Amino acid sequence: MRIVLQRVDHASCTVDGKITGQIGKGYMLLVGFTNGDDLSKVQKAAKKIAGLRIFEDDNHKMNLNLETVKGSILSISQFTLYANTNEGNRPSFVEALNPIEAKKLYELFNIELRKYGFVVEEGIFGAHMDIDLLNSGPVTIIYEF
Repeated sequence: MRIVLQRVDHASCTVDGKITGQIGKGYMLLVGFTNGDDLSKVQKAAKKIAGLRIFEDDNHKMNLNLETVKGSILSISQFTLYANTNEGNRPSFVEALNPIEAKKLYELFNIELRKYGFVVEEGIFGAHMDIDLLNSGPVTIIYEF
């Protein structure tokens, strides 16, 4: 499981001209799955993200978590996080989990995040999505579970 997390001032996902998810301050997550990923990895990832402290306090130190700043999450499925670019000019995606299993884990991941009390907006799994965001900082963190 790979996650690219960006601290944002706002983010939205649009599919076919319609906004499917939209947040103000919070995290925009690109989430990808591979073979061997399971519920335990999903739970570990959600717990790690829930406790992450990357918002600045009054002393300009990254000490505040998402709950403290009353932030939200935009979660986007992203199989291309498992692109293999070692050979040729066209990436291979054989390391990405099959769509049926990946969709189940993606849905479970979002459920786990909501258990921490967060508003979690989503894209549409498997759709062509247009993502708009303002990365704050910029702060971008890559997780691998």
